[in-house]
Amino acid sequence: MKGKRYEGFSLIEILVVVALIIILAAITIIAINPAKNFRDTRNAQRGSDVNAILNAVTQYISEEGRTLASIGTIADCEDADGEPQPALATKIGTKSDGEPNEYINLVPKLVEGADLIVAIPVDPLDQFSDEDTGYTICATKGGRVQVAAPHTEGKGPITVKR
Repeated sequence: MKGKRYEGFSLIEILVVVALIIILAAITIIAINPAKNFRDTRNAQRGSDVNAILNAVTQYISEEGRTLASIGTIADCEDADGEPQPALATKIGTKSDGEPNEYINLVPKLVEGADLIVAIPVDPLDQFSDEDTGYTICATKGGRVQVAAPHTEGKGPITVKR
């Protein structure tokens, strides 16, 4: 007389397969690194925003013989020796409770007045708004315009000058 024979997987076999699946999932998540991908995407957006602002400012200045001063009062971003001083840059936004000339509102000149850009971009982090876009603008000693995104993630500020 033969005993009953059970078919199926043992508990040990099931646990080994589950452990292998967990290990493979962990390796996949580490290889993909979603946090780094999101950070890189936000930094790419900042680079695009900085270029869009600079293009609109440059186009505004080049039309009808305007000068950089016609945009408004913006700070010089270099000291007397020509060394960059990012802390001196004027912030782009509509905030009115800051220091005098700490913020510049580009909306009347670039969006409403000349229709050069649809809207002034805002840094992709949730802490920024129209009051403080998270971007800065300044003038260099050579008369060039510099727009920067000082709040990048994982690297130094993104700056573009023309």
